[in-house]
Formats: sequence, structure tokens, C-alpha cells
Amino acid sequence: MTETPVISEEENEARALRGELYHAFMPGLTTKRNRCHQACHRFNQAGEASRRELVKLWRDVVDDESPLPPPGATEEEEFELLQDEPYVEGPIKVDYGTQIRLGKGVFINFNCTFIDTCMITIGARTLVGPNCCFFSGTHPLDPFLRNGIQGPELGSPIVVGEDCWFGGNCIVLPGVTIGKGCTIGAGSVVTKDVPNFHVVAGNPARIIKKIESKEEDPNLDGNSKSSSNAEPTSAFGGP
Repeated sequence: MTETPVISEEENEARALRGELYHAFMPGLTTKRNRCHQACHRFNQAGEASRRELVKLWRDVVDDESPLPPPGATEEEEFELLQDEPYVEGPIKVDYGTQIRLGKGVFINFNCTFIDTCMITIGARTLVGPNCCFFSGTHPLDPFLRNGIQGPELGSPIVVGEDCWFGGNCIVLPGVTIGKGCTIGAGSVVTKDVPNFHVVAGNPARIIKKIESKEEDPNLDGNSKSSSNAEPTSAFGGP
């Protein structure tokens, strides 16, 4: 049995969001995780669901109750209506869902994990490869304070800018901010902030080079970036 901390549910949850020590196994947070895990199960079991149905199921995971626009009269209209919604491939694993913000047109490939103790924000048009993990939660280093599941936990937000690309099997640790336009090489473990328009790779991830980007290239979409140092997809792992 876990000991019940002398703290209210509301204060415990507020401490978690502030990145302070909190207790993960109090009833309120346990209920919220169970809700999200059930929503993930429904999402992962969707099979050949329509784009609209998958958007609804993802919104259920992140507990977003805002309404979708009415269905389009044609497939083309429906595509236009939903093109800014995130594209998420199952299966996925998410802890709470309520601390995840995905920008317009974000793509999340299969087998990604989000431990959203604190907020995880991913900017528009970012591509995330398979088996990537975003861990905004962590534990005290002191084993006596950590104390298994009876001790407290803590976290720190993760922020990813717009137009980034993560190769497969990347891990982003708590408190990391990744600037816009970055490429994260496959298998990287990102432990520190990454400046705008840089390539990083390795464990721990280190800066490989700066990306010389041209804003609003007339040959591309107006929001896109092109690089004079473009690498083949095999170098960093496709999305």
C-alpha cells in the first residue's frame, strides 16, 4: 500500500504542472491516467477508421472537446477541412493527454510515447518518426527520497518549435526546448536545448551543423523551409 500524502488533490496536481515534487498515485491523477489509457486503447483499436474518426479519437486522448466542422460534401472538401489537424499513427502511448499540444499539420508516426507530466508542445508541421519518446516526467536522484512508488515525482515542460524533423527512435528528456526548423537524427537522446535551425544527433545529442535555411522558398509552400545543406533521408531516418 502507498502512503497517502498530507496534501489536497488540487494542490498535488498543481505541483505536478509546476514541475514541483508531487505524488503520482493519489486517486485524482490515477483516475486521469486511466481515462487517457482507455482513450489510447480506443485509438489504437480503430483499424481502418476514417480521417475524421481518427481526429475525434485523438481529441479524446488529449481531452479536447471542441467541435469539428461539419463533414465536407466530397473527399476533397473533407481533406481541406481537416488538413490542419494533427496526423497521428497508432499505436500510441500517452500518460494524461491533457498536457499535450500539437500544432497544425504535425505528423506523429507509430509507437510514439508521451509522458506528459508537464506540458509537451510540438510546433506546426513538425514530423516525428516511429518509436520516438517525449518524457516530461522524471524522478528524484536520491533513492531514499524516490522511495519506489511511495515517493514523489516531478517534471519539466518540453517545447519543440515549428518545422522540425525527428528520425526514428529519438528520446527527448524533461525541460528540453528544441528550436524551429531543427533535425534530430535517428536514435538521438536530446538532453539539452537545441537552437533554431540546427542538426543534432547522438547519445547524448550534439550539434552536427547549422542549417542554412531560405524562408518562403518560391518553389515550396509558403510556410516551408529549404536547406542548402539538405541530407538524404537515410542519414537521419525518415518520418
